[in-house]
Amino acid sequence: MEQFVTLANGYTLPSIGFGTWKTAEEANEQIIATAIEVGYRYFDTASFYGTEPYVGRAIANSGHKREEFFIASKIWKDQLGYEETKKAFEGTIKALGTDYLDMYLIHWPLPSTEMADEAWKELNIDTWRAMEELYEAGKIRAIGVSNFLPHHLHNLLNNCKIKPMVNQIELHPGYMQLATVQYCKEQGVILQAWSPVGRGKALSDPLIVRLAQKYKVSPAKICLQYLLQHDILIIPKASNLERMKDNLYGFDFTIEQEDMWRIDTLPQMGWGGEHPDYERVLV
Repeated sequence: MEQFVTLANGYTLPSIGFGTWKTAEEANEQIIATAIEVGYRYFDTASFYGTEPYVGRAIANSGHKREEFFIASKIWKDQLGYEETKKAFEGTIKALGTDYLDMYLIHWPLPSTEMADEAWKELNIDTWRAMEELYEAGKIRAIGVSNFLPHHLHNLLNNCKIKPMVNQIELHPGYMQLATVQYCKEQGVILQAWSPVGRGKALSDPLIVRLAQKYKVSPAKICLQYLLQHDILIIPKASNLERMKDNLYGFDFTIEQEDMWRIDTLPQMGWGGEHPDYERVLV
């Protein structure tokens, strides 16, 4: 895959981003500053993560211009709705210290798994209308969704002026959500993978380890390259300097088709227990 992918509106999106979920629990701003030094320019955050201020300060203190960076954030479950979205967006750009976002996503389609279908569908439509207006006003360069399954996306596609450009979902060897992947590709929605190494579970899988030895790369690199070869963008997370480098550089090899099929058919592993229509499962 190329270093950048062109979205439906012509805007370019880096193929590899830096995930900031739980960075607030660690050295926060310093980790992001280190990622910038390594070479990351795409940072994925969210109001729920609590990392927006750290991302904003690290970028402001980096010595690089704002326009060199791609910043994506997300609107949380309790911020859905037309007016609520406008308010949430203002809070996000204030926290980031910027006057625009490169991308804004609806984080989850349902604020509650007990909500009736008609209620969440209408709420998503109202939220999307606000995002379309922010996009048309030039305050957001790209808009999309996260954790949306085909029936959630279908509701928006039938009621939108601007099609969601990206869907960010959990994808990794052992959990490829094939129905959602196929639907997004049919609809021209770019896929992004969060938790691309399956919370570390995929790194010790015998096949992944064997392929890492075959291609003389790390098990993490096999997982990431596998997704990239499926035309899926990746948002790995790391706090260790060497892991940061490994997740960003060295994608100069190709996994053979036979090995791709082997990974395709791995049994389920590494699922985080999150499903938008059900209560969280402890795994």
